[in-house]
Amino acid sequence: MTSFRGHIRNGVVVLDEPASLPEGSEVRVHLASTDEQLASLREGLLKFAGIVDDLPEDFSVNHDSYLYGTPRE
Repeated sequence: MTSFRGHIRNGVVVLDEPASLPEGSEVRVHLASTDEQLASLREGLLKFAGIVDDLPEDFSVNHDSYLYGTPRE
């Protein structure tokens, strides 16, 4: 898949760099996350930090072993 960057100007997607796309090409537009959205997500996840107190001491290193049965480090 080819990726292009652009911005919305007057309700229209304007690409940052010129691109020669065939007429009728199907495109998909995904909004890039803003710093504000990432900060909001970070704050939302932080409320869960430190609430689990009964994990094994080596869980941070061997979490795949506990979750999926892979060999421990």
